[in-house]
Parts: sequence; C-alpha cells; structure tokens
Amino acid sequence: MTGRGKLRIYLGAAPGVGKTYAMLGEGLRRRERGSDVVAGLVEHHGRPRTRELIDGLEVVPRREMAYRGACFTEMDVDAVLRRSPEVVLVDELAHTNVPGSRNAKRWQDVEELLEAGIHVVTTVNVQHLESLNDVVRNITGVEQRETVPDEVVRDADDIELVDMSPEALRRRMAHGNVYAAEKIDAALSNYFRVGNLTALRELALLWVADRVDEGLARYREQQGIDSTWETRERIVVAITGGPEGDTLIRRAARIAARAGHGELAAVHIARGDGLSGGSPQTLARQRTLVEGLGGAYHQVAGDDVPAALLEFARGINATQIVIGTSRRPSWRYLFGPGVGRVVTDLSGDIDVHLVTHEEAGQGGRPRAAKAPALGRRRQGAGWAVALAGPVLLTLLLHAPDEAVPLAFGLMLYLCAAVAAALIGGLWPAMAAAVAGFVLANWFFAPPVRTLAVSDGANVLALVSSLLVGGAVSAEVASAARDRRAAAEPLAEAATLSMLATGVLKGESTLPALLQRVLETFGLTGVSLLERGSGGWTVAGRAGAACAAPDGADLLVKIDDGLALALRGRTLPASDQRVLSAFAHQAAAALERQRLSREASRAKELEEADEVRLALLAAVSHDLRTPLASIKASVSSLRSGDVVWDPGDEAELLAAIEESADQLNGLVANLLDMTRLQTGAVQLLRRPVGLDEVVLRAVRPFPPDRIELDVPETLPWADADPGLLERAVANVVENALRHGRAPVLITASGLGARLELRIADRGPGVSDADKEHLFVPFQRLGDAPRGTGVGLGLAVARGLTGAMGGALTAEDTPGGGLTLVFDLPVARAGEAG
Repeated sequence: MTGRGKLRIYLGAAPGVGKTYAMLGEGLRRRERGSDVVAGLVEHHGRPRTRELIDGLEVVPRREMAYRGACFTEMDVDAVLRRSPEVVLVDELAHTNVPGSRNAKRWQDVEELLEAGIHVVTTVNVQHLESLNDVVRNITGVEQRETVPDEVVRDADDIELVDMSPEALRRRMAHGNVYAAEKIDAALSNYFRVGNLTALRELALLWVADRVDEGLARYREQQGIDSTWETRERIVVAITGGPEGDTLIRRAARIAARAGHGELAAVHIARGDGLSGGSPQTLARQRTLVEGLGGAYHQVAGDDVPAALLEFARGINATQIVIGTSRRPSWRYLFGPGVGRVVTDLSGDIDVHLVTHEEAGQGGRPRAAKAPALGRRRQGAGWAVALAGPVLLTLLLHAPDEAVPLAFGLMLYLCAAVAAALIGGLWPAMAAAVAGFVLANWFFAPPVRTLAVSDGANVLALVSSLLVGGAVSAEVASAARDRRAAAEPLAEAATLSMLATGVLKGESTLPALLQRVLETFGLTGVSLLERGSGGWTVAGRAGAACAAPDGADLLVKIDDGLALALRGRTLPASDQRVLSAFAHQAAAALERQRLSREASRAKELEEADEVRLALLAAVSHDLRTPLASIKASVSSLRSGDVVWDPGDEAELLAAIEESADQLNGLVANLLDMTRLQTGAVQLLRRPVGLDEVVLRAVRPFPPDRIELDVPETLPWADADPGLLERAVANVVENALRHGRAPVLITASGLGARLELRIADRGPGVSDADKEHLFVPFQRLGDAPRGTGVGLGLAVARGLTGAMGGALTAEDTPGGGLTLVFDLPVARAGEAG
C-alpha cells in the first residue's frame, strides 16, 4: 500500500449520540463491498447492539500493559501495522494512552497508521477539541483532560457530524441505551442536562459549519472559480468616510436581515500608499455602527477603487454590493464614469445596489487631512541650499584655464535642486532649478559670461535641464510631503493601537486611562472635569491636575458637561485627533464606572425585593396553618360542652405547643429577613452541610415517603441554614402533596456550585407552566382552591435567591417534577 491513508472522523455532538455505532456500520458496509476492514480498538461500553456489530468484524487483539499494579489494554499499533489492512476502525481519538505506550495519545497512533498508508475511520466528541476545551468547561462545569488538537481533526479527509436532539438523547439514556442503570440519574442530573446538551450541539454545528466554509473556499480557489456561489447571502457595503456612510450601512443591514440572517461586511478602500481618503473620526464612528449591527469592518488598500472593491467582494463570496451614488457634480462625468458605474459594469453575477442619499452630486470624494507644513527652520535650510548650493557649485566648477562640459554642470545643478526639494519643499527646489539654469548659461554655455547661446544643442540642454529640474523637484517634494503626511497617521495609529490594547486588557479604567494620556503627551497633569449645578468638579485625575478649566493649558471639550483639562504644555493641532480619542474614551470609562455602580445598586434592590416578596408570602401563607391549629385547640379546650379526658387534653396541648414552636422559628427567620431589609443585620450566610439542613427540613414529614441520598462528603454550601431549611421544607411539602411515590432527595457537586435535587413521581408540569410554579398565589389549570400549587414554591425561590442561589424546575425522568437548588460552595478555609 503506497501513499498516505485517508482519515474519516465521526464527530459526536455529545457522548451517547451513536458515533461508535455509525463507525461500525460503515466498517461493515465497506467489508461487504470487498474492503479489508479490521477493528483496531472499539469500545462497546456494555451496549449489546454495539457488541453485536463488533462481533461481525475481525478484531486485532489489544496489547496488555501493567501500570501501578493494574492491567490495562491499549491498541496494538505494531499488530495493526503487521496485519496491514486496508481500513482500520479506531474509537475515541482523544484517548490518552497508558504511560509506557508507543505514543502518549491515540491520535498519534492514528498518525502512524495513516503514514503507513492505512485508511482510518475514527470517532471523537466535540468537547474533546482543544480549542473548545475552556468553553465546554464553562458550560458543563467539567474539565475535559483528554483533548485532540483541532488541526488533526480539520486535516481529516471526511468529517461527519453525528447529532441527536437533547430530548431524544435523554430518553435514550433513561431507557438504559447509554449508561448502566445505576449511573443514569446522576448523568441526567449533571452533565446531560438539557441546557448542556443544547450548548454542545450548537458548538458542534458551528464548528462543522466553519469547516464547510473553509472547504468551499479551498475548492473555489483550486478550481479557479471567481463567480459567486449563493450558498449564503453576504452583503458588502462600500464606505468612503463621508457623511452618507451611515445611510448606506443601515440600508445594507436591512437587506441582510431580509435575506434571512445574511452576513454584513463594510469595506473602506484606502489608497495604496496607506493614506485614508476619508475622515478618520467618521470612519471610526461608522465602524462602531457596523459592528453594532452585527457586521464586520474591513479596510483594504488599492488605488483602483472599483477593482479593489470587487476583488474583496469575490474573495468573501459576496452576493450583493451596496454602494452610494457618486457625490461628484455632473460635469465631472465628462472625464470618466463614476465608481458606481464601473462596479456595476464589472460585477458579473454579484448584485449591485446603488443607493441615493442627500450628499449625491454635492461634492467629490472626502479629502484626507492636508500634509503638515514644514517648520521655519526646515524651510530656511531649504532656501539656504537653494541659494547657496548653485553658487558653491559654480565656484567649484569654474576654472579659467579649463572648460567644464555643460552636461556635467547641468547634472550637478540638478542634484542641488533635488537636495533643496528634500529639505525645504517645492519652492526652494524651483528656485535652485532656475538658479542652476542661469549660472550654467552664464559660465558654461558658449559664449560664456553672457546669456546668449551659440549652439542650438546647448539651448536644448539648458531648457531640458530647467524642465527636468522643475519636474523632478516637484515630484521629490510631493513624495516627501506624502511621506510626512503618512508619518502622522502612523504615529496616530500606534497611539490608538496602544489605547485599544489597553481597553482589551481591561486597562480602560478612568485612572489608568488618564495616566496613559499623561505619559503619551508628556504632560504634568490631566483631569476629567464634570460640570454640575454647583460648578466644575473633578471626576478623575492623574498628576498635578487642575480643578477648573481656568487652570488648564489646554481644554478638550467632550460635551456640554465634560471636558479634559491638560497641564504642562500646549499641544500642536496635529495631536488633537488622538487627544480627542483619549477624551471620548475617558468619558466612556466614566460612564462605565457609573453604570457599574448603578448595576451594583440595582442588584442590591433586586435582592431586597426578593426577600420582601418572600417575607410577604411567608406571612400570608405559612403563619396561617399553625395559627389555625392553635385557635382550634384552644377553642376546643375552652368549650364547656365537651369534657376532655386527660389523654385528649394532653394531645390538644401538644398541638398548641408544636404550632407555637413552628411560629416561633418562623417569626425568628422573618425578623432576621426584616432586619436584612433595613440593613440592621447582615445575612447569616455561613458554611453549612447540606446533609444537616436536609435532615432538619424533612423531620416533620413521614420518613417512609422520603428517600435521602445526600453524601456527607460534599463540599459545604455558603448559605443561611435557617432560610435554606425553610426553602427545602416548602419544596418537600409540595412534592409530597403532589407525588404518588416516595420523594427522592439527592445532592451533588458541580465545580463551584452545589445541586440539591428534590424529585417526585407525580403528574409533572409542562414546559410552558414551569415558571408559573413560582408565581405567588398561582395554581395551575383548574385545581380547586387549596389543592393546587400555592405560595410554598414562591417562598422557596425568594429565600434561595436572597442567599445567592437559584431554584429551577425540570422533568423527572420517567415522569414527575424535579426541583433543583443551585447553591454556591463555601470558599476554602471557611468550612469546618
């Protein structure tokens, strides 16, 4: 067998979706078609249907290895190579081999088989891809220690996604088709929750979709296909940095939305020398607008705008281009068609939208900022070279005894003009060219010391020298001017890049930003001033800042109420644009600072509202039962119509005492919550064991109707024991009221969170009604008063939320309702 083998991967959206079954099915089909197929390593995990498929294939014996006193089996790579089949099936590509194996990872084993020319069919789950490892950990709370580099999977010849809806996968698990019976409940309660499975499924679909786009782009490039394939609507909007850009961007966004989630890309064509033809501030604002509308901003260089635009559009397989009608006046069309006309003529199968706007026909393309003028010292040096240079050259060249060739002298005078252009710009260079013309005519063109020229060839040489000198000087001066003009944007770009990097690194807090302004511009003090009803106040400062606009050397106005005050030196106008960016970023940092404080206050108010609602619900709901019991018992004892024997009297007194104890405990908790509302006391959160809280909460209920599985080894929860006990008791009471079988209470740890699950086998609740369970005074359906869902769950959710947790409802596998408490784990060092 020659050449490298081909790799086919079955990518599973989640464990249990059937990727191994699909791989074995393909192996059997290939064998039936006459291919030499063996199973190098396939895990059946005790699944009978998978085992049946394996039995239909030749299996290469595994290699046994001893490690730390235990025996393990791994794929025998040497045995597979000796067998040299056409196709080998290898399960679990991301598997880590036992230490001492031929390779550390199974994907490295697969690489050896491929290099030997053997085709490999393998499997891997999306959560094992290296690039998605941290994302999966954040979603599921489980870190995947076995990963495979993305490039290994991306380089596969074929990738097939094996997918299944979360509900179908959970049903498959509940039926025992994935895990053993004793593991089903734990799996469904933790990793295989609907939210986790939905997120993993989306990750898999997006990853495969990206690879499909890459494959399509590669195929089009290999086949030299320039035409647009409308596999997805991609709209390109061309912007120039002019005021009409906002209109074009919004129009393109509407087209993309009507196209059914089409992609939006805005592109600005800059000149090939790197100089932008539009206002940087306008382009920056329009970039923000594009990104706010869900699009992407691009800037490409190109002197031929239509060609550059079409090349970009074809490069991303765009289907439509949005371009504004020209702002040039009508008479300028005499010199050639506009950009819109050229793009339309050359677009081919790309649709072009010419959008009218208020700026149409009002002017030309927005011009870049004019190049900064040379300083007086530089201009003076240029004039010195222009005037002294030709004179010095004449003195050096003029020799009474020896005639200097005219051509040689003209060349040196031309060098003097170029030097003047480089130093002082155009006008000194033109002066040097004229001076060289006159001096060459006077001293070196016969007859010398006259302006007359006897030879026609010399006349042509002198005139040509003057014209060439002027043209070269103008071109050199223009190039120098463009270089100076480009230097300023480069410096600005470096500064703005530093500013953007600071924002991305989280350094955009107001003090850090003002300190950066101080360092960037070499100032002694910077302050952000805010004007209120009482005058100006300092919102932030760095260095020896001033407290009022009058004390500033330079004041940058942001809006009517904000200004950036600088001290230390005045800045040139060329720095104003960058300084303006810093000023607006400082204003944004101040706004973020205030929004953060407001969000903290809003969170506090929200928590207070939750406690208040829980308090009102508890007063109206939980106080009624013990009060009614006390009242009934006291009324019975005071009744003169009945003579109670000692046993009955003791029973009534015990009922009064028990109800009074319930009231006492409840009132104590309610008073604590009231003090919390007024800020008189802190929430009594402390490390507490869930097993202790649950035992106290279920004590009033019949023990034969409750099954407990709350390990004592779980981490401690960070909660208020009294409030948590009350919430758990309410949920258990609700489950007992509606369940037909014993209520199962389980607990587990999931990263920095704890889950307490209370499951019943009652009629269950539809997905649409799950949130209505927690609405105060809400009963589902047409349940009669007193028998439906009352306030108990609303109280439980309010109490749980006040402690920083959450209470949600899920379906119990097999029927029923499961209430899930999500609680934070106590920090290390607090428990015990």
